[in-house]
Amino acid sequence: MTMTTSEVRRRIEELGPWFHNIELGGVATAPDHFLGDYPRVKWRKFAEALPLDLTGRTVLDIGCNAGFYSIEMKRRGADRVVGIDFDDVYLAQARFAAEMTGADIEFRRLSVYDIAALGERFDIVLFMGVLYHLRHPLLALDLIREHAAGDLLVFQSMQRGAAEIANVEQNYSFWRSDPFERPDFPRLHFIEHRYADDPTNWWIPNAACVEAMLRSSGFEITQHPESEVYICRTAERPEHGRPVYPAKGSRS
Repeated sequence: MTMTTSEVRRRIEELGPWFHNIELGGVATAPDHFLGDYPRVKWRKFAEALPLDLTGRTVLDIGCNAGFYSIEMKRRGADRVVGIDFDDVYLAQARFAAEMTGADIEFRRLSVYDIAALGERFDIVLFMGVLYHLRHPLLALDLIREHAAGDLLVFQSMQRGAAEIANVEQNYSFWRSDPFERPDFPRLHFIEHRYADDPTNWWIPNAACVEAMLRSSGFEITQHPESEVYICRTAERPEHGRPVYPAKGSRS
């Protein structure tokens, strides 16, 4: 795609505001991002944890936003990359960014709750910066494990609270309340109104909660290359002694 610098800048402004800072035709899409050169500054911290050569691999980028990670996967040679998002503005940005960088990526308007509609599993699933925007985060992880993840999950979530991980017991008596007073016990903080002026920030986990949710949904954490990033392999869902979804008519 051939455009002058002024044309690129005009198109970027038309599609803004951008959350992903991507250089397109010499123009940065979000040069004043409050997190700096984001998400590149995050990517640099865990990029080496993923294969440098993705030839023959398929990738699903859930909540792809403007497509930064989708483009990086194509740069590593992934045969097929599918980016999904539920926001038409982000998808328009992603399609423009992919066209400008020459990346052959399929973008679809799709919710994480509807990924079964894709009808396929992917070698690598990216689930970056999405969990805390969801009203039903554990359901989303369950659906990814059941319908989309073939081998590798790359997960990232904003975290708040203790970074320490509690040694959680297999069962607790009804009369025990002390575990819930510990800051390192798995906690999922609910945001009723707004956080960082964003009404879509619903849940923010601590580190223990992230790891517990991943295990509960059937993912084995194999690497933790960055404070918020986890590289996981698909595994058997742990035996909880209870159904994942209550039977019809039962109390939840």
